Amino acid sequence: MKLAPGRFRKIIIVVIFFVWFILSGQSFYQSRHLKEPLVVGEELFQVKRLSDYFPGINGSFNDAKIYILGQNKNGGSILILGGAHPEEPAGRLAAWLIIENVRVKKGRVLVIPTANPSASTSTRPGGAYPPDYSIKTPWGEQKFRQGDRWSNPLDQWPDPEVYIHYPSRQQLAYMDIRNQNRTWPGRPNGTMTEKTCYAMTQLILKEKIDLVIDLHEAELQYPVISTIVVHPKGQDIAALASMMISSEEGFNIGVEFSPEALRGLSHREIGDHTPAIPFLMETPEPFLDATRGKTDQELLLTGKDEFVMKAGKHGLLFEKLDKNGWPIDVRVGRHLSSIIQIIKVWTESNADRPILIENVPHYQDLIKNGIGFYLKDPSKAESGRVFYE
Repeated sequence: MKLAPGRFRKIIIVVIFFVWFILSGQSFYQSRHLKEPLVVGEELFQVKRLSDYFPGINGSFNDAKIYILGQNKNGGSILILGGAHPEEPAGRLAAWLIIENVRVKKGRVLVIPTANPSASTSTRPGGAYPPDYSIKTPWGEQKFRQGDRWSNPLDQWPDPEVYIHYPSRQQLAYMDIRNQNRTWPGRPNGTMTEKTCYAMTQLILKEKIDLVIDLHEAELQYPVISTIVVHPKGQDIAALASMMISSEEGFNIGVEFSPEALRGLSHREIGDHTPAIPFLMETPEPFLDATRGKTDQELLLTGKDEFVMKAGKHGLLFEKLDKNGWPIDVRVGRHLSSIIQIIKVWTESNADRPILIENVPHYQDLIKNGIGFYLKDPSKAESGRVFYE
């Protein structure tokens, strides 16, 4: 039986659709379940889960791993958070390098490299983000998930018409109920994202954390950029660290004070609801700017974009951008050196709870050698030293 031309075309279209549907589904599945190898160093004392501090997060996608480095409980303790917004990769990579390289002489360093695992499994709808990116190393390439700002709708849905923050009752944008940096201090009977923040709040309390550093990146058209945002009780530490960074590390970073009127952010709620002193750090990421060009791996890693540069010529940016861009090595290096200096200032002022670390690469080290130089080869790691995010 001979098919009519119109019917034949419809069959071809349907077949093409299902082939596209299957291939797309495979791509989405592979992206969501991409395993990222992390090689822990000799300083690893223990790997725990957020559910160890709040069982209510057990079984969810956000039961994140916590890497506890060093075990000198007579010293101080710092918690470093990367990946609250996985679309800001410098934070995750800085946390990664600390886990793989740090030597802890006194105190403890706790690191959550993927603070919002769910958000790392999707990209922004309509944003044309690449699903992942790769860092070149002496032994090959290591691939990382790209991620989004918000938790994946597959894990938390639907959004309310208005998000009412707990416990302040402040009204925020509806999608920010999936934004980990709008749901602190969290609540035990809330959404998955709220439960994640609640679990981290319990971690901070139970482990007697002194300092919390939340690592982020910002678009150049956002005024809070190239800065340390700090709770009022940590203003002196941040100010002195900023001066030390300018004099010793080779770049400048400002200080912003956490506004009391804006709720849900780590630098406000951790300080209000726990004894810890919270800091949030922002590096420039042109990849996030609305005026950007092609949103690909090259833009993500080089930070070079002619359209964002043109916006700068019209005075629309809050940070400079030239032909050198903002490479990922620069951004990660700024985070690492800032962490080092904050820890140093803390220890000088708190001799009874010191935190002394070594072997974390500084800003200048990253500029010279690149991130990949400090990533460990999982194929050559000792048994039991490789974990997967």
